[in-house]
Amino acid sequence: AAAGTGKTTVLLTRVLNYLLSGDRPLSEIAIVTFTDAAAAGAGTVVSENPADGQPLAAVRLQSRADYDAAVTRAMAVQRSWRMLPAPKRGEVVRQIEVPGAVHHTAVSPDGQFAVATHPGGDGISIVDLDKLSFLGFVATGPMPNYAVFAPDGDRVYVTNTSNGTLSEVDVVKGFVVRNIPVGEGPEHLVLNATGSAAFVADSDGGKAFRVDLASGSVTETYDIGGELHGIGLSDREAVLFVAAKGTDRLLSIDLATGKQRSTNLSPAPYHLTTIPNSGKVMVSSRTEPKVWIVDQVSLTAITEVPILGEGHQMVVLP
Repeated sequence: AAAGTGKTTVLLTRVLNYLLSGDRPLSEIAIVTFTDAAAAGAGTVVSENPADGQPLAAVRLQSRADYDAAVTRAMAVQRSWRMLPAPKRGEVVRQIEVPGAVHHTAVSPDGQFAVATHPGGDGISIVDLDKLSFLGFVATGPMPNYAVFAPDGDRVYVTNTSNGTLSEVDVVKGFVVRNIPVGEGPEHLVLNATGSAAFVADSDGGKAFRVDLASGSVTETYDIGGELHGIGLSDREAVLFVAAKGTDRLLSIDLATGKQRSTNLSPAPYHLTTIPNSGKVMVSSRTEPKVWIVDQVSLTAITEVPILGEGHQMVVLP
């Protein structure tokens, strides 16, 4: 996940829950949230219970080099922000407070609602965009990751990575309609234009699934291998694109035949979104500050666009 999405909060919350419930002793818990660059010089801070002096959790520190890199990136972003004209900066008119760190967001097709996933809170926030107000929190399942609205805008689908389910949520009434089992660790998903099917990338299982939303069942399984991430559909919905981050590949899957084609895209293809009516797809890198523009037919990278920092969730404006 990207910096600032709440990884440390999620991990510490879960560790404390384990310890307080007695489900796990501290000796069986490992916490990992740091970069390779920090590994060599990182130390560990142990948090102790003030009542009895017993350790509650251990947190690995980042190195000085990692700190310097973060400051350098922040300064670069600040310079870019400073160069924006005041009217552009003024377009950020309001921040809406929601309960917890946000990982992904989605906006309904009619622009009435937005949702934000909270991996540390095991649910989503629903926001009224007309009133710019927080409507409520809906518990969906452990580690909700990605969210996509149905075409009518009244339902949103949310992947729950830790229990292998896809939640269908009624955003108007604010409740989970049903949970659909799908894979081991579902993350990114995309719906077809009619909202009759969802395509889900199972990050841990190395597979993609087609889910029939009328019956709530998996109707197709595409075995890809390695860690997966972004997923998207071509304009005519005949081809499924998948970013195989673990094997440095971008795949296209012919949905009529199931035939797979792949190309090397290195390093670490990450988030993915198709560009409507262009025959192109955008893919970000998990480890380098850039976005590839790829031809959907040949899977050739046409160009690379440098960006500031990591390319996380991407959208194409109309």
